[in-house]
Amino acid sequence: MKLFKVFWIFTLGVIFLSGCGNPQNKYPIKIGFSMDTLRAARWGKDRDLFTKKCNELGVGVLVQSAESNDALQITQSENLLSQGIKLLVVVPHNDKSCATIVEMAHKMGVPVLAYDRLITGCDLDMYVSFDSVKVGELMANYVTRLKPKGNYVLMGGGPTDHNAILVREGHNKGLAPFIKRGDIKIVGDQWSNDWLAVNALKNMENILTQNNNKVDAVLDSYDGTAGGSIQALTEQKLQGKVLVTGQDAELAACQRILAGTQTLTIYKPIGLLAAKAGEIAVKMAKKEPITDKTVPIDNGKIKVPGVLLEPIPVDKNNLVSTVIADGYHKMEEVFKDVPKDQWPKTQ
Repeated sequence: MKLFKVFWIFTLGVIFLSGCGNPQNKYPIKIGFSMDTLRAARWGKDRDLFTKKCNELGVGVLVQSAESNDALQITQSENLLSQGIKLLVVVPHNDKSCATIVEMAHKMGVPVLAYDRLITGCDLDMYVSFDSVKVGELMANYVTRLKPKGNYVLMGGGPTDHNAILVREGHNKGLAPFIKRGDIKIVGDQWSNDWLAVNALKNMENILTQNNNKVDAVLDSYDGTAGGSIQALTEQKLQGKVLVTGQDAELAACQRILAGTQTLTIYKPIGLLAAKAGEIAVKMAKKEPITDKTVPIDNGKIKVPGVLLEPIPVDKNNLVSTVIADGYHKMEEVFKDVPKDQWPKTQ
Protein backbone atom coordinates (compact mmCIF):
# COMPACT_ATOMS: atom_id res chain seq x y z
CA MET A 1 0.00 0.00 0.00
CA LYS A 2 2.84 2.37 0.88
CA LEU A 3 4.62 1.61 -2.40
CA PHE A 4 1.39 2.31 -4.34
CA LYS A 5 1.01 5.64 -2.52
CA VAL A 6 4.57 6.73 -3.41
CA PHE A 7 4.01 5.73 -7.04
CA TRP A 8 0.70 7.62 -7.16
CA ILE A 9 2.27 10.77 -5.72
CA PHE A 10 5.09 10.58 -8.27
CA THR A 11 2.58 10.00 -11.09
CA LEU A 12 0.56 13.02 -10.01
CA GLY A 13 3.77 15.08 -10.10
CA VAL A 14 4.42 14.00 -13.67
CA ILE A 15 0.82 14.74 -14.66
CA PHE A 16 1.07 18.18 -13.07
CA LEU A 17 4.25 18.98 -14.96
CA SER A 18 2.89 17.87 -18.31
CA GLY A 19 -0.74 18.90 -17.85
CA CYS A 20 -2.43 21.98 -19.19
CA GLY A 21 -2.74 23.37 -15.66
CA ASN A 22 0.98 24.13 -15.47
CA PRO A 23 1.46 27.89 -16.11
CA GLN A 24 4.91 27.19 -17.56
CA ASN A 25 3.27 25.60 -20.60
CA LYS A 26 2.18 29.01 -21.89
CA TYR A 27 5.77 29.63 -23.00
CA PRO A 28 6.73 28.40 -26.50
CA ILE A 29 10.23 27.45 -25.34
CA LYS A 30 10.70 25.37 -22.20
CA ILE A 31 13.66 24.34 -20.08
CA GLY A 32 13.76 21.32 -17.79
CA PHE A 33 15.14 21.77 -14.25
CA SER A 34 16.12 18.51 -12.57
CA MET A 35 16.88 19.17 -8.90
CA ASP A 36 18.58 16.91 -6.37
CA THR A 37 16.34 17.95 -3.48
CA LEU A 38 14.09 20.65 -2.09
CA ARG A 39 14.62 19.56 1.52
CA ALA A 40 17.45 21.98 2.31
CA ALA A 41 16.31 25.55 2.95
CA ARG A 42 18.06 27.17 0.00
CA TRP A 43 16.85 25.03 -2.90
CA GLY A 44 13.29 26.34 -2.99
CA LYS A 45 14.78 29.81 -3.47
CA ASP A 46 16.98 28.58 -6.32
CA ARG A 47 13.96 27.03 -8.04
CA ASP A 48 11.80 30.14 -7.69
CA LEU A 49 14.45 32.69 -8.66
CA PHE A 50 15.72 30.65 -11.62
CA THR A 51 12.18 30.13 -12.89
CA LYS A 52 11.37 33.82 -12.45
CA LYS A 53 14.44 34.89 -14.45
CA CYS A 54 13.70 32.48 -17.30
CA ASN A 55 10.05 33.57 -17.37
CA GLU A 56 11.12 37.23 -17.58
CA LEU A 57 13.14 36.27 -20.65
CA GLY A 58 10.18 34.48 -22.21
CA VAL A 59 11.08 30.86 -21.43
CA GLY A 60 9.16 28.37 -19.30
CA VAL A 61 10.70 26.02 -16.71
CA LEU A 62 9.48 22.52 -15.82
CA VAL A 63 10.82 21.41 -12.43
CA GLN A 64 11.20 18.03 -10.79
CA SER A 65 13.00 17.13 -7.54
CA ALA A 66 14.44 13.66 -6.91
CA GLU A 67 14.92 14.08 -3.13
CA SER A 68 18.46 12.65 -3.29
CA ASN A 69 17.46 9.49 -5.17
CA ASP A 70 19.87 8.79 -8.05
CA ALA A 71 17.58 6.46 -9.98
CA LEU A 72 14.62 8.81 -9.60
CA GLN A 73 16.64 11.77 -10.84
CA ILE A 74 17.48 9.85 -14.02
CA THR A 75 13.82 8.83 -14.49
CA GLN A 76 12.57 12.36 -13.90
CA SER A 77 15.12 13.77 -16.37
CA GLU A 78 13.91 11.31 -18.97
CA ASN A 79 10.36 12.54 -18.34
CA LEU A 80 11.43 16.17 -18.74
CA LEU A 81 13.22 15.35 -21.99
CA SER A 82 10.06 13.70 -23.31
CA GLN A 83 8.21 17.03 -23.01
CA GLY A 84 10.14 18.76 -25.78
CA ILE A 85 12.46 20.91 -23.65
CA LYS A 86 15.27 22.77 -25.41
CA LEU A 87 17.74 22.58 -22.50
CA LEU A 88 18.09 20.46 -19.39
CA VAL A 89 19.45 22.12 -16.25
CA VAL A 90 20.63 19.68 -13.57
CA VAL A 91 21.50 20.04 -9.89
CA PRO A 92 23.05 16.57 -9.52
CA HIS A 93 22.73 14.46 -6.41
CA ASN A 94 25.50 12.18 -7.68
CA ASP A 95 28.04 13.84 -9.94
CA LYS A 96 28.99 10.50 -11.53
CA SER A 97 25.61 8.84 -12.11
CA CYS A 98 24.21 12.05 -13.61
CA ALA A 99 26.59 11.53 -16.53
CA THR A 100 23.89 9.12 -17.74
CA ILE A 101 21.47 12.06 -17.87
CA VAL A 102 23.88 14.08 -20.03
CA GLU A 103 24.33 11.17 -22.44
CA MET A 104 20.57 10.63 -22.60
CA ALA A 105 19.93 14.32 -23.30
CA HIS A 106 22.56 14.51 -26.01
CA LYS A 107 21.00 11.55 -27.82
CA MET A 108 17.85 13.69 -28.05
CA GLY A 109 19.81 16.75 -29.18
CA VAL A 110 19.34 18.59 -25.89
CA PRO A 111 22.31 20.37 -24.23
CA VAL A 112 22.85 20.18 -20.44
CA LEU A 113 23.82 22.91 -17.99
CA ALA A 114 25.02 21.85 -14.52
CA TYR A 115 23.67 24.26 -11.89
CA ASP A 116 25.79 24.83 -8.76
CA ARG A 117 27.28 21.31 -8.85
CA LEU A 118 29.52 19.81 -11.52
CA ILE A 119 28.61 16.61 -13.39
CA THR A 120 31.73 14.51 -13.98
CA GLY A 121 32.86 11.97 -16.57
CA CYS A 122 30.75 13.25 -19.47
CA ASP A 123 30.54 15.80 -22.29
CA LEU A 124 28.77 18.41 -20.17
CA ASP A 125 27.92 21.58 -22.11
CA MET A 126 28.06 24.28 -19.40
CA TYR A 127 28.58 24.76 -15.66
CA VAL A 128 27.42 27.75 -13.58
CA SER A 129 28.28 27.94 -9.91
CA PHE A 130 30.18 29.73 -7.21
CA ASP A 131 33.86 28.93 -6.88
CA SER A 132 33.74 25.99 -4.45
CA VAL A 133 37.52 25.75 -4.05
CA LYS A 134 37.47 29.41 -3.04
CA VAL A 135 34.69 28.61 -0.54
CA GLY A 136 36.91 26.09 1.25
CA GLU A 137 39.92 28.36 1.08
CA LEU A 138 37.99 31.29 2.58
CA MET A 139 36.95 29.08 5.49
CA ALA A 140 40.50 27.90 6.14
CA ASN A 141 42.00 31.39 5.84
CA TYR A 142 39.45 32.92 8.21
CA VAL A 143 39.79 30.28 10.91
CA THR A 144 43.59 30.10 10.80
CA ARG A 145 43.75 33.86 11.43
CA LEU A 146 41.83 33.27 14.66
CA LYS A 147 43.43 29.96 15.61
CA PRO A 148 46.78 29.48 13.82
CA LYS A 149 47.65 26.49 16.01
CA GLY A 150 45.61 23.57 17.30
CA ASN A 151 43.57 20.47 16.53
CA TYR A 152 41.36 20.81 13.47
CA VAL A 153 38.48 18.69 12.17
CA LEU A 154 37.50 18.52 8.51
CA MET A 155 33.76 17.80 8.19
CA GLY A 156 32.93 17.35 4.53
CA GLY A 157 29.57 17.20 2.79
CA GLY A 158 28.11 14.40 0.70
CA PRO A 159 30.96 12.58 -1.07
CA THR A 160 28.78 11.96 -4.16
CA ASP A 161 28.56 15.73 -4.70
CA HIS A 162 31.62 17.07 -6.52
CA ASN A 163 31.22 20.40 -4.73
CA ALA A 164 32.10 18.63 -1.47
CA ILE A 165 35.36 17.50 -3.07
CA LEU A 166 36.12 21.01 -4.28
CA VAL A 167 35.44 22.60 -0.89
CA ARG A 168 37.78 20.05 0.70
CA GLU A 169 40.40 20.99 -1.89
CA GLY A 170 40.09 24.58 -0.71
CA HIS A 171 40.40 23.52 2.93
CA ASN A 172 43.58 21.62 2.19
CA LYS A 173 45.01 24.51 0.18
CA GLY A 174 44.46 26.98 3.01
CA LEU A 175 45.68 24.66 5.78
CA ALA A 176 48.72 23.20 3.97
CA PRO A 177 51.40 25.63 5.27
CA PHE A 178 50.13 25.34 8.85
CA ILE A 179 50.10 21.55 8.70
CA LYS A 180 53.56 21.50 7.14
CA ARG A 181 54.94 23.61 10.01
CA GLY A 182 53.27 21.33 12.53
CA ASP A 183 51.12 24.16 13.90
CA ILE A 184 47.84 22.45 12.94
CA LYS A 185 47.00 18.80 13.36
CA ILE A 186 44.03 17.20 11.59
CA VAL A 187 42.41 15.02 14.27
CA GLY A 188 39.23 14.19 12.35
CA ASP A 189 38.48 13.88 8.64
CA GLN A 190 34.94 12.78 7.74
CA TRP A 191 32.25 13.07 5.08
CA SER A 192 28.57 13.57 5.88
CA ASN A 193 26.41 11.59 3.46
CA ASP A 194 23.78 13.71 1.66
CA TRP A 195 25.01 16.75 3.62
CA LEU A 196 22.74 15.70 6.51
CA ALA A 197 23.16 17.22 9.97
CA VAL A 198 22.46 13.87 11.65
CA ASN A 199 25.46 12.33 9.88
CA ALA A 200 27.72 15.22 10.92
CA LEU A 201 26.43 14.85 14.49
CA LYS A 202 27.43 11.17 14.60
CA ASN A 203 30.81 11.90 13.01
CA MET A 204 31.53 14.72 15.45
CA GLU A 205 30.50 12.69 18.49
CA ASN A 206 32.98 9.98 17.47
CA ILE A 207 35.77 12.50 16.81
CA LEU A 208 35.29 14.17 20.20
CA THR A 209 35.40 10.79 21.95
CA GLN A 210 38.55 9.76 20.08
CA ASN A 211 40.31 13.03 20.97
CA ASN A 212 39.09 13.50 24.55
CA ASN A 213 37.24 16.65 23.43
CA LYS A 214 40.52 18.34 22.45
CA VAL A 215 39.31 20.08 19.28
CA ASP A 216 39.94 23.73 18.45
CA ALA A 217 38.23 24.21 15.08
CA VAL A 218 35.80 22.41 12.78
CA LEU A 219 35.85 23.24 9.09
CA ASP A 220 32.29 22.22 8.26
CA SER A 221 31.54 22.48 4.57
CA TYR A 222 27.85 23.42 4.98
CA ASP A 223 25.64 25.20 7.50
CA GLY A 224 23.40 22.16 7.92
CA THR A 225 26.27 19.88 8.90
CA ALA A 226 27.64 22.69 11.07
CA GLY A 227 24.39 22.44 13.00
CA GLY A 228 25.09 18.74 13.62
CA SER A 229 28.66 19.42 14.69
CA ILE A 230 27.54 22.19 17.04
CA GLN A 231 24.95 19.88 18.59
CA ALA A 232 27.73 17.39 19.37
CA LEU A 233 29.90 20.20 20.78
CA THR A 234 26.99 21.44 22.89
CA GLU A 235 26.56 17.99 24.42
CA GLN A 236 30.14 18.37 25.70
CA LYS A 237 29.65 22.03 26.72
CA LEU A 238 32.08 23.15 24.01
CA GLN A 239 29.70 25.37 22.04
CA GLY A 240 31.22 28.77 21.38
CA LYS A 241 34.65 27.52 22.46
CA VAL A 242 35.37 25.69 19.19
CA LEU A 243 35.46 27.60 15.89
CA VAL A 244 32.94 26.24 13.37
CA THR A 245 32.41 27.20 9.72
CA GLY A 246 29.64 26.56 7.21
CA GLN A 247 28.28 27.77 3.89
CA ASP A 248 24.98 28.92 2.37
CA ALA A 249 24.07 31.55 5.00
CA GLU A 250 21.07 29.54 6.16
CA LEU A 251 18.82 31.30 8.66
CA ALA A 252 19.72 28.93 11.51
CA ALA A 253 23.41 29.48 10.80
CA CYS A 254 23.03 33.27 10.85
CA GLN A 255 21.24 32.97 14.20
CA ARG A 256 24.06 30.74 15.50
CA ILE A 257 26.64 33.31 14.39
CA LEU A 258 24.86 35.94 16.48
CA ALA A 259 24.68 33.51 19.40
CA GLY A 260 28.41 32.81 19.09
CA THR A 261 28.17 29.05 18.45
CA GLN A 262 29.05 29.28 14.75
CA THR A 263 31.98 31.41 13.63
CA LEU A 264 31.51 31.87 9.92
CA THR A 265 29.27 31.10 6.97
CA ILE A 266 30.07 31.54 3.31
CA TYR A 267 27.32 33.51 1.61
CA LYS A 268 26.64 32.65 -2.00
CA PRO A 269 23.94 35.09 -3.16
CA ILE A 270 21.41 32.75 -4.74
CA GLY A 271 19.84 35.66 -6.58
CA LEU A 272 23.09 36.19 -8.51
CA LEU A 273 23.50 32.49 -9.26
CA ALA A 274 19.89 31.98 -10.35
CA ALA A 275 19.91 35.12 -12.51
CA LYS A 276 23.19 34.30 -14.23
CA ALA A 277 22.23 30.65 -14.75
CA GLY A 278 18.84 31.78 -16.06
CA GLU A 279 20.42 34.18 -18.56
CA ILE A 280 22.82 31.54 -19.84
CA ALA A 281 20.15 28.81 -19.88
CA VAL A 282 17.84 30.94 -22.01
CA LYS A 283 20.64 31.68 -24.48
CA MET A 284 21.47 27.98 -24.71
CA ALA A 285 17.80 27.07 -25.20
CA LYS A 286 17.54 29.66 -27.99
CA LYS A 287 20.91 28.57 -29.43
CA GLU A 288 22.34 32.06 -28.94
CA PRO A 289 26.06 32.67 -28.25
CA ILE A 290 27.26 32.82 -24.62
CA THR A 291 29.13 36.08 -24.08
CA ASP A 292 30.11 35.55 -20.43
CA LYS A 293 33.74 34.92 -19.59
CA THR A 294 34.23 31.22 -18.91
CA VAL A 295 37.00 29.17 -17.33
CA PRO A 296 37.79 25.54 -18.22
CA ILE A 297 36.65 23.16 -15.47
CA ASP A 298 38.04 19.62 -15.58
CA ASN A 299 35.22 17.11 -15.04
CA GLY A 300 37.40 14.05 -15.55
CA LYS A 301 36.60 13.75 -19.26
CA ILE A 302 36.61 17.22 -20.79
CA LYS A 303 37.26 20.84 -19.89
CA VAL A 304 33.75 22.17 -19.30
CA PRO A 305 33.17 25.90 -19.90
CA GLY A 306 32.30 27.27 -16.47
CA VAL A 307 31.05 30.57 -15.14
CA LEU A 308 32.17 30.91 -11.52
CA LEU A 309 30.83 33.56 -9.15
CA GLU A 310 32.59 34.96 -6.07
CA PRO A 311 31.51 33.70 -2.61
CA ILE A 312 31.42 36.07 0.39
CA PRO A 313 32.62 35.22 3.93
CA VAL A 314 30.09 36.37 6.55
CA ASP A 315 30.57 36.69 10.30
CA LYS A 316 28.79 38.74 12.97
CA ASN A 317 30.53 41.92 11.74
CA ASN A 318 29.07 41.96 8.22
CA LEU A 319 25.90 39.92 8.67
CA VAL A 320 23.69 43.00 8.34
CA SER A 321 25.54 44.52 5.38
CA THR A 322 25.41 41.32 3.34
CA VAL A 323 22.71 38.75 4.05
CA ILE A 324 20.15 41.16 5.51
CA ALA A 325 20.93 44.10 3.20
CA ASP A 326 20.41 41.80 0.20
CA GLY A 327 17.03 40.73 1.54
CA TYR A 328 18.16 37.11 1.76
CA HIS A 329 16.92 37.04 5.36
CA LYS A 330 14.90 39.59 7.30
CA MET A 331 16.30 41.44 10.30
CA GLU A 332 13.45 40.20 12.53
CA GLU A 333 14.20 36.59 11.57
CA VAL A 334 17.95 36.72 12.15
CA PHE A 335 17.73 38.79 15.35
CA LYS A 336 14.61 37.14 16.78
CA ASP A 337 16.47 36.02 19.94
CA VAL A 338 18.14 39.40 20.43
CA PRO A 339 16.34 42.18 22.39
CA LYS A 340 15.09 44.74 19.91
CA ASP A 341 16.91 47.64 21.58
CA GLN A 342 20.14 45.79 20.72
CA TRP A 343 19.38 45.45 17.02
CA PRO A 344 21.79 47.35 14.75
CA LYS A 345 20.67 50.65 13.33
CA THR A 346 20.02 50.58 9.58
CA GLN A 347 19.62 53.43 7.11
